[in-house]
Amino acid sequence: MGRTGPTVRFSGLLATCTAAVLAAGALVATAPAASAADVDVARNGGFEAGLDGWSCTAASGAAVSTPVRSGTAALKATPAGNDNARCSQSVTVKPNSRYTLSAWVQGSHVYLGATGTGTTDVSTWTQSPGAWKQLTTSFTTGPNTTSVSVYTHGWYGTPAHYVDDLTLVGPGGDPVVVPAVPAGLRTTALTSSSVALSWNAVSGATGYNVYRGGTKVASATGPAATVTGLTPSTAYTFQVTATNAAGESAKSAGLAVTTTEGGGGGDGKLPARALVGYLHSSFANGSGYTRMADVPDSWDVINLAFGEPTTVTSGDIRFSLCPVTECPNVESEADFKAAIKAKQAAGKKVLISIGGQNGQVQLASTAARDAFVTSVSKIIDTYGLDGLDIDFEGHSLSLNTGDNDFRNPTSPVIVNLISAVKTLKAKYGSDFILTMAPETFFVQLGYQFYGSGPWGGQDPRAGAYLPVIHALRDDLTLLHVQDYNSGPIMGLDNQYHSMGGADFHIAMTDMLLAGFPVAGDTSRVFPGLRPDQVAIGLPASTHAGNGHTSPAEVNKALNCLIKKTDCGSYQTHGTWTDLRGLMTWSINWDRFNNWEFSRNFNSYFGR
Repeated sequence: MGRTGPTVRFSGLLATCTAAVLAAGALVATAPAASAADVDVARNGGFEAGLDGWSCTAASGAAVSTPVRSGTAALKATPAGNDNARCSQSVTVKPNSRYTLSAWVQGSHVYLGATGTGTTDVSTWTQSPGAWKQLTTSFTTGPNTTSVSVYTHGWYGTPAHYVDDLTLVGPGGDPVVVPAVPAGLRTTALTSSSVALSWNAVSGATGYNVYRGGTKVASATGPAATVTGLTPSTAYTFQVTATNAAGESAKSAGLAVTTTEGGGGGDGKLPARALVGYLHSSFANGSGYTRMADVPDSWDVINLAFGEPTTVTSGDIRFSLCPVTECPNVESEADFKAAIKAKQAAGKKVLISIGGQNGQVQLASTAARDAFVTSVSKIIDTYGLDGLDIDFEGHSLSLNTGDNDFRNPTSPVIVNLISAVKTLKAKYGSDFILTMAPETFFVQLGYQFYGSGPWGGQDPRAGAYLPVIHALRDDLTLLHVQDYNSGPIMGLDNQYHSMGGADFHIAMTDMLLAGFPVAGDTSRVFPGLRPDQVAIGLPASTHAGNGHTSPAEVNKALNCLIKKTDCGSYQTHGTWTDLRGLMTWSINWDRFNNWEFSRNFNSYFGR
């Protein structure tokens, strides 16, 4: 969000990904010959049984009868848009064992690789179209590795490619067995209507089921889940099971939990359904200036846009009202402060939002961190504000090469931001409101890409908000990701979703609530947030940003997430009855559009 709206950043990622993968893939490993005891553990590598055993993105893959290298079939896969036509298969392997992966391919920029090896994941590629060419690479599994994912894919904007006679030769994997019973079931967060649970990961498990009083109420891909729709001050017993292709484990020992008193999402700071809007306080942005006193009562959280740094790396944040030359109807500072107090007296929260499109903030040093704390505190104290909204965009947050675990970040701009916010939270106490408004590029894209990637060269900003959100989740009041100005993003169904309709908001929001493995690594699962911590971010009108969603589609998204109706093809991983509400860019643009966004919110929730 910003004076001219946020920008789409997908092209940068794809360009840098291309350079990295081309550089990394140039080394084709020549594997040693397989021993007599080795076997081909891949399934249907000749595609004679169609796509049996294979999973292909979107509708990109199909078995065809020509051209083939041998037999009667081969794989044809066609990249389209941001889909690189990836087809993959999970294969059972043995730990500490050497495997050789090979396939014959035909086409331009065809890739072959393996992930989840437990050591170093491998890939190789060819850029030569024409005759069939064999790709070969090899790897050694880790001490605890019992399955790997082998894959092929093409590249963006290239024609269809073909794959045949794929093999993975090495020691035969042991049969898949039902996983062990999960241990360590515990509560990580508790409200009047929801319980966040986590447990120890189980080797060989591909998923988990959560039971309440013996009835299945949630499923998860990683060792964490949030159960919603509970009654205040009520005792519940939860159990969890582990699942894989062989079946489901027995239920874990029961965990007794009693929900807290009262409602309203559990924090008492916001209404159960909240409407959040940004107020252009320091500029007009073509939508016209709206004075604080003229903001309708519909808005529960008003974010003042924007506090901006004196320089990108100074950490020194300044805020001032829009100049009269740009906003002739701007109120005096005294009237502005008085209007803030009036809003707060009516139960509204007013925050300072830091960043925006033009306000790049990089806390690369401890000096910048300390300046950030001092200057933001001064703004909060000067205007008597309720808290802070972090709207870092552009190049404010990025991950240094090698910083690949969102749970333990090492990049200074990430570490210093977390430290600064924790200091502010400690200074102002439990009533301090903390919200964040990242773009999908910095959050949900982390399901596929995180930082510069295992080989380097990816856009280091991919998923860069995840360590900040995770470290501050106990302090976070509200996360409202900007579901606009975004390229297509892959959801938990491994399909790409595009902005502008209910489907995008359903898939993106479900990811935040269910959690997801970061960069596909099931050992590094970003735990879902509580529903009362999440709102959906949308543009208020077609003028406000790309990806405007009509009120009818907004309501479909809310129906699916809250009531599990109108979901379309995407199936959510829970019924998120405590979803907090909606955020929009912006109050000014909503006024410009005759208050369509806020009126629809009020109508839907009966306010």
